[in-house]
Amino acid sequence: MTYTAPTGEFTFILEHLVGLNRVTETERFADATPDMAAAILSEAGKMCEDKLAPLQRSGDLHPARLENGVVRTSPGFAEGYRAVAEGGWVGMAADPEYGGLGLPMALATGVNEMMASACLSLQLAPLMSQGQIEALEHHASDAIKSIYLPKLISGEWNGTMNLTEPQAGSDVGALRSRAEPVGDGTYKITGQKIYISWGDNDFTDNTCHLVLARLADGAPGTKGISLFLVPKYIPDAARNPGRANALRVISLEHKLGLHGSPTAVMEYDGAIGWLVGQEHGGMAAMFTMMNNARLGVGVQGIGVAEGAYQHALAYARDRVQGRNNEPGGSILGHPDVRRMLLEMKADIFAARSIALGCSVSADMASATGEQFWKDRAAFLTPIAKAFGTDVGISAAQTGIQVHGGMGVIEETGAAQFVRDGRVLAIYEGTNGIQAMDLVGRKLMDGGRTAGKILDDIETGAETARATNPRLAKRVWNAAETLRETTEWMVAQERMDDRFAGAVPYLRAFARVLGAHFHLRAATSAGPGPRTELARFYIRRMLPEYSWLLTQAREGAGGLYANRTEDL
Repeated sequence: MTYTAPTGEFTFILEHLVGLNRVTETERFADATPDMAAAILSEAGKMCEDKLAPLQRSGDLHPARLENGVVRTSPGFAEGYRAVAEGGWVGMAADPEYGGLGLPMALATGVNEMMASACLSLQLAPLMSQGQIEALEHHASDAIKSIYLPKLISGEWNGTMNLTEPQAGSDVGALRSRAEPVGDGTYKITGQKIYISWGDNDFTDNTCHLVLARLADGAPGTKGISLFLVPKYIPDAARNPGRANALRVISLEHKLGLHGSPTAVMEYDGAIGWLVGQEHGGMAAMFTMMNNARLGVGVQGIGVAEGAYQHALAYARDRVQGRNNEPGGSILGHPDVRRMLLEMKADIFAARSIALGCSVSADMASATGEQFWKDRAAFLTPIAKAFGTDVGISAAQTGIQVHGGMGVIEETGAAQFVRDGRVLAIYEGTNGIQAMDLVGRKLMDGGRTAGKILDDIETGAETARATNPRLAKRVWNAAETLRETTEWMVAQERMDDRFAGAVPYLRAFARVLGAHFHLRAATSAGPGPRTELARFYIRRMLPEYSWLLTQAREGAGGLYANRTEDL
């Protein structure tokens, strides 16, 4: 499949909408000048276009497979991964002390999106490693860091995350995997984990698993869980892969999509592991990786949406059918085709801006340590994850519709975006869990952080009144209604009443944030394509917020009006 990296979009959003300049003004990220950012995005874009995009169909048609206990990856994936690793893209945001580039997360987010658009199945491998790198940087001992971080950052070794078990699903606290201290600082890990993305491969020298398990004295539930680093091969004295550890891939899942990404069922049979963080403190350490992955998965959704959009637009330009005023008679002349493509384009811009805004907040938090930025990044993360993946799914479905009957013919490649992207709404906590986190944990401050974000939206609308008064009024009104619903959420004493409206509340918040960024784009760019796209989004797509917030305030009562046996 062909792919054109949207580097100009990233540059515009970073420079004009989300304030990358604030990040580069900090001491930590002072080297990330506009020229460097442009060079990074350009170089990564070329790699995605030339090395990764040609692998998209290969991974789908020639899935990863398990042969005699060895995972065989799709043709070309080894070379593609090598291009990612040699370019330094695995360790973009990692600590330079261990070989990372030390770039802002905002730039890493842009590069990750392009890689996901080009070949999502392969991009999952570096994404998992990136999450593990961050978890080890924050929670591992110096000894573990010195051995594992250089290898993970260089891409010589890859990392995974092992949470889920067959009987537990999203209830991580129900895990049964156990850890027993050996007495020499190591632990024996025993148990089974499922849904392990890139649990093994045939192109890295070692695979390093972060595994949640419970010590004998661990309390029930999540409070008694510890985190362990369990490598496929135990490093020897020279820090090279040594003897094989007591773990294996039992099977690879047969999935709806992402066929090129091996999703493993892992078995640990007294495998040697090292504690990461404190005993019984595994969830705190794992959440570092999970929060990184949640933003990353939201970005993957945007990548799917961009790929599906480019694919659909190319088809629409070439497909001649029916009578219309389009030169050459392509289906771009049909109003409904225009509507579908504009919805895809407008939603991608909104989701991308939210994700980059979240990334800038995370960068500011790490550079300054200020609680304001930590709270803002935490609040935006579930929105970026859920909305980004929802947009990926909806854009992929719309892409099929643009293709018409050809959309369901596998040879066109349109259906692959739907199959590959569908799981993203489930990865790293379902989107329902993201929404519950938003109305639960993220509103525990009484709605203070949400209120500050809404203040920014309303201030932006006031600024825009001079040039786009009608659009500005719509955005301001939407923000005010969202504020009222936020206050309603905070006032509910029964969490079920919040949870019942959590999903529509999150989507409404994303809709309003998207309108905010579209309005800022129109104000910054002036009359032209960006203003026209903002007008389309604010007039045609933003109104969704109204009925979403009506749903959000309904509470849980109506959900239980029917008896369980009548469902």
